[in-house]
Amino acid sequence: MNLLLKALIGALMVLLIGLLARTRNYYVAGLLPLFPTFALMAHYIVGSERGIADLKATIVFGMWAVVPYLAYLASLYWLVDRLRLLPALLVALCVWGITAAGAVLLWQRH
Repeated sequence: MNLLLKALIGALMVLLIGLLARTRNYYVAGLLPLFPTFALMAHYIVGSERGIADLKATIVFGMWAVVPYLAYLASLYWLVDRLRLLPALLVALCVWGITAAGAVLLWQRH
């Protein structure tokens, strides 16, 4: 049941993004993925299963996790003028992956 609820929340988010993208305020569709749906779930699970100290570490790492997202957005912004949409998205996704891997490696050294 818990997994089904998570899937329904994900589907609802996709539906809302699709609907918002068709409105006059289409740019709000870029804000919706940042709603902390999965962060709420992660924080609840870590906080209830591992304790407050691990939850606080997860929160701090989450703050650093914004860097890969910013790298994705910056690279996509630059790439959409230079490539077709799908290749631009794929390259930006690779930038996110490399930056996210770097964040994890740096965190593990911490």
